[in-house]
Amino acid sequence: MMNLYSGTTDPFSHRCRIVLYEKGMDFQVIDVDLFSKPEDIAIINPYNRVPVLVDRDLVLYESNIINEYIDERFPHPQLMPPDPIMRTHARQLLHTLENELFAPLDALEKGQKAAADKARAQVRDQLVQLAPMFTKQKFMLGDEFSMLDVAIAPLLWRLEHYAIEVPKSAAALMKYAERIFSRQGFIDALTPSERAMRR
Repeated sequence: MMNLYSGTTDPFSHRCRIVLYEKGMDFQVIDVDLFSKPEDIAIINPYNRVPVLVDRDLVLYESNIINEYIDERFPHPQLMPPDPIMRTHARQLLHTLENELFAPLDALEKGQKAAADKARAQVRDQLVQLAPMFTKQKFMLGDEFSMLDVAIAPLLWRLEHYAIEVPKSAAALMKYAERIFSRQGFIDALTPSERAMRR
């Protein structure tokens, strides 16, 4: 059985839980308190971060690497496009999401007010740029839920927590978010702490 060391409020761990639940996998989540991590996290991950997936002798860290491994090993339902060109395009978009939307989250969590305000504006502006896409398609790659939707879902869930207000002109983005939030895999992947973020 696979073990996922997962932060109870960590958006990157949330991604991995979504994929495991979407796949209907047999796995165990080991909840990790991000403010008091057990020593074995530093032993299995040299960066001392979660998520970490342990599958027999294999140890993986970094959410996108973990999720691609799960998707390739257990291909139903497939979350990365089967076509090599589309798959490369998806990886490029994942890289963009990491740099444009997720990199500023550190400043929101730990930064001074000026840095946090700048990060908040950056994330909001990037989301507004994405919004028109969802007037034409259900998900990021078209009509099928994919790894790109998995990647952005934890951020969309946490908008209120991060005090990021999306303008009414980006209503299509919020409808897209609700489509993701209604998926059973997403619902099952939420921890009690994550559920509390939207009460």
